[in-house]
Amino acid sequence: MSGNQPGVRPRRAEADGSPELILDIERVLGVAARQPIRAEFRFAPESPLIVCVELLIEGGPRVLWRIGRDLLQQGLYSVSGLGDVQMWPMHSEEPATARLQLTSGDMAALFELPVPPLAEWLDCTYELVPIGQELTGVDWEAATADLLQEDTIPQSD
Repeated sequence: MSGNQPGVRPRRAEADGSPELILDIERVLGVAARQPIRAEFRFAPESPLIVCVELLIEGGPRVLWRIGRDLLQQGLYSVSGLGDVQMWPMHSEEPATARLQLTSGDMAALFELPVPPLAEWLDCTYELVPIGQELTGVDWEAATADLLQEDTIPQSD
């Protein structure tokens, strides 16, 4: 990543025990042009399929993306994702980095992030909620009833 190792802040747990990772990453603007970005990764065990990634641009707005946890995990080692969120490793970089592309409408942004701290953090999320256990706490009867619930707004004659 342009020769600079991004800053990695220590992983810490939120008050509710949810792990958080803060990384200084780079937005790729061109071959030699980069913009430093702070990225905050949050995982909530009650919503184990997603990771919330908040991008903080100095002097700019905060941007929140919800990204599939499995997409991030796979993107560390191979091409992952379709459409608005895609991620892939950069095999020629040392230390290991990955590219994350986020697209919304006709806008797209490309980011480069370090693999080791993100991989370690994702491992911690899988310790909290293992692969294949993400939906074990779902009350399927209640979820189905909510989906099938008829419109309760009275119809006028």
